[in-house]
Amino acid sequence: MPHLRSSDELGLAHAQGRVTAFDRAWQLAVERHRADGSSASFLGPDSVVWDRFARQSRLADTARLCYEAMEADDPETAAWVRAYVDGVNAGLAAGAARDERFARTGLTPSPWEPWVPLAIWIATHILFAGFPTKLWRERVARALGDDALTLFATDGPRIAGSNGWMVPGDRTTTGAAIIAGDPHRFIEDPGVYQQIRLSCPDYDVLGLAVPGVPGLAHFGHTGSAAWAITNAMSDYQDLYVERLRRGEDEGGAVVVEALGPDGVWEAVARHTETITVAGGDDVEVEVLETSRGPVIVHADGDPGAEPGTGADADAETGAAPADGSTQTLSLRYPPRVRRDLGFAALPALLRARTVADIDRALDGWAEPVNVVHAADTEGGLLHRVAGAVPLRHPANRLRPVPAWDPEHAWRGWAPTPAEPVQGFAVMANARGIASPLGVEFAPPHRADRIRELLSGSADWSPKAMADVHRDTYLASAEPLLALLPGFEELTPAARELRTRLLAWDRRMEAESTDATVFAAFRTATVRRFAADPVFADLAGAPAGPAVFHPWLYLLPKIGYALEGLLTTPLVPELDRAAHVRAALEETAAAGSPDTPWSEVHRLTPWQAVPDPDAPEWPGLGGDHDCVNATSSVPGFTDLTARASAARYVWDLARREDSLWAVPLGADGVTGTAHHRDQLSLWARCELVPVVTDWARLTKESI
Repeated sequence: MPHLRSSDELGLAHAQGRVTAFDRAWQLAVERHRADGSSASFLGPDSVVWDRFARQSRLADTARLCYEAMEADDPETAAWVRAYVDGVNAGLAAGAARDERFARTGLTPSPWEPWVPLAIWIATHILFAGFPTKLWRERVARALGDDALTLFATDGPRIAGSNGWMVPGDRTTTGAAIIAGDPHRFIEDPGVYQQIRLSCPDYDVLGLAVPGVPGLAHFGHTGSAAWAITNAMSDYQDLYVERLRRGEDEGGAVVVEALGPDGVWEAVARHTETITVAGGDDVEVEVLETSRGPVIVHADGDPGAEPGTGADADAETGAAPADGSTQTLSLRYPPRVRRDLGFAALPALLRARTVADIDRALDGWAEPVNVVHAADTEGGLLHRVAGAVPLRHPANRLRPVPAWDPEHAWRGWAPTPAEPVQGFAVMANARGIASPLGVEFAPPHRADRIRELLSGSADWSPKAMADVHRDTYLASAEPLLALLPGFEELTPAARELRTRLLAWDRRMEAESTDATVFAAFRTATVRRFAADPVFADLAGAPAGPAVFHPWLYLLPKIGYALEGLLTTPLVPELDRAAHVRAALEETAAAGSPDTPWSEVHRLTPWQAVPDPDAPEWPGLGGDHDCVNATSSVPGFTDLTARASAARYVWDLARREDSLWAVPLGADGVTGTAHHRDQLSLWARCELVPVVTDWARLTKESI
């Protein structure tokens, strides 16, 4: 793990960029090209889907605009970011020489510009608020009626979540607060978080950095203060149905106009870009932007459009526009509107000495919107939301809204809630402090379970927190299992399976065979629900850009919403008991092999270029509603791609007693000594001590 020292702050930022490029040049190259929509140039045709979205949503251009505004309004932060970029550029060549993936793909790393860290940040988080869910709700409403708009919005997991908890000093062995938790993201190789320490005369901070971005945005410990975040599950991005018409100017150039909220046709910015594709033909992309934002679903040129968002239907009536225009969808998101990502908070967090310092730093935060825990050695505690959420009509949060209706315009920014810490504070994406800002939240099970575990002791130590991290109790199994006692006239095999499931301890332990059997029963139930005629109009393959398809498939939607679907009155024609009974019989007939859960629940991280010689990835305990949140897709696969992207325990009594772990290791180069040296520890939910004594470190030059 890199521990960096410099005589000044800018030199330290340069060192962070340089060592990150040396350790993770391939990762930085992939993220940089994904941010500016050019990853297909070396990854091939499969990356065109993302590149098209990156260009049409104007991710890199937004980063440029934000950096230009930073240079004008906050030159000190701009210089700090620029120093990091200079460090990246100084280390890229040496880092690339260590990694054979550059030669394998023919990629030569190109120099970074100062806005690239901002682009990486935007690209990493553009889908965090889950705006494609609005496309799904629109599809549900058209299939089942407006009353069913929130049928699948039953507080189910989305693209990312996290656990976090804070135990005040009156409940710890040392008398000082402990902050602990784990961010849940798609696991990638290399890992999405980098353990690092940054030290200069002004501060000495350790924490988890996002490779390609300076500082420690999400998780850090300055010695006297510490902070951590989870996704607030807020809704802060809107989709507008745009009515567009095309024509030509006097010179024959294409002119596009959009119907604005005042009933006047407005000019639409238009240009074309070309995506270079390794092993394929170049792809031309039309980039349009209205006064609301970039057009991300086109009526023409994209592979299809969702019903109600294309050329054939009005946003409110479903009728074709009478004026001959076509309809598209634009995306409005805060950084593009505000020209600000809140990056001034990053160096301010490094300088923080108290909770008050952290609180002030986060007042300017923008995206993503987070719930924050912070504590200091003086006994200060903080539990707040940080980020930019627009004030607008409630319908904006639920579905695409008509751009020509002025009531759907943004009207300022919502206040960010804060709460006093009483007892202990828990943040696990459930309804709570951020409720006024969102629509869908995670089920309460992880948050409730963490509170239950923390309530079991008033004598917490950093090492004891590992027991909370590894907990595998699955409370969401109860509604499904609760139906079993009412079934009569079952086959002998089904009766035996029912007895086994009802006796199960509800723990998704790695070695549990009962957990495997329950997962098979759940899969059968989900598939039978998905095949019910009531959902027939939702069962087809999604239309529209493929980048949104993960939000638009029926089977995973039912898998995640199963708990609510078992009890909701919204679809009375759905014979739940019949489906569950049939699933029980089906599972029993297939037999119940004594297979440990970890044999089928294996890690499958994302790799830009898969390594055919990589060792087998480990099997895991846990499940998507466990504190040990290793998410599969119920009904589709028991494999897991989303889990804890890091685990941390910040001790405010003695920073050197803090603990952490990441899924892989510090080095992003395949086959090196520190590429996967934490993997087995992470799979067992074990944590390793942080090191703060410089005398214990080995100095290396790069």
